Amino acid sequence: MLFQYISEYIDYLSVERGLSENTLLAYRNDLVDFSEFLSRLGIEELPDISRTNVNRYIRNLRQEDFSPGSITRKIASLRGFFKWLISSEYLSHDPTASLEQPKLSRHLPKVLTLSEINTILQESLSPWQRAVVELLYAAGLRVSELANLKVSDVNLEQAYVRCFGKGSKERLVPIGKYAVAAVKDYLEKRKMFVLNTESDSKHLFLDEKGHDVSRQKIYLLIHELGKKVGKNISPHTLRHSFATHLLENGADLRVVQELLGHSDVSTTQLYTHVSKKRLKEVYFLINKN
Repeated sequence: MLFQYISEYIDYLSVERGLSENTLLAYRNDLVDFSEFLSRLGIEELPDISRTNVNRYIRNLRQEDFSPGSITRKIASLRGFFKWLISSEYLSHDPTASLEQPKLSRHLPKVLTLSEINTILQESLSPWQRAVVELLYAAGLRVSELANLKVSDVNLEQAYVRCFGKGSKERLVPIGKYAVAAVKDYLEKRKMFVLNTESDSKHLFLDEKGHDVSRQKIYLLIHELGKKVGKNISPHTLRHSFATHLLENGADLRVVQELLGHSDVSTTQLYTHVSKKRLKEVYFLINKN
């Protein structure tokens, strides 16, 4: 029943908001799930959707053991959808108005110590592997941002990378001398590789066949390297470590927010809790000994 509106809304998010394919798919799945729930209730028309229906849907999610995080995301999807329906004059009332969000337990992000970062970097890494690790840590990039980097996005002379985050928001992130050296070494190898494979890709990182490297391949690399320090890590762990280490060394919270590409400083503020937790651990360790 809602499918034509959902399709139009997803097109709007794609064209007007520039959201990624993964984000669009998540929105679509959430809204289709809600539409199918309404169909089971016998509700077929937009004006018939009430706050009671939405509450029943949320109760149903809880009964099916969806996590608070998943329920929060689905509520956010519904809110955005109904807000668009009203602005597009398809609907005159918002059944999601003043909905209460589930209380989320705050999990502190996993981070690596400087010693663990150094242990990983001391491994025998290929040029592309070292460049990947250095950029993830030195620039705090998301894995999608790293995989989408083009050669033209890297400026080694001025030591920065240009990336496009959520909503295609552009930002420039400075990188240190070790990252610059790693990328420079990789680019030299990439030139010969492109000649041999006749690849015409503009992306920075290529796989063994000359195709754009996938996020999954980067995930696998970081996961395997995590085993060297006895930890189950992902590319996002290096992003968390980047932010935490900056704050521990006196960086301004707003600066870290800009470097990470967070739209809300409260998201960045979570890393201050990580820093305090680590300081307490070190304090008790010193006093114990």
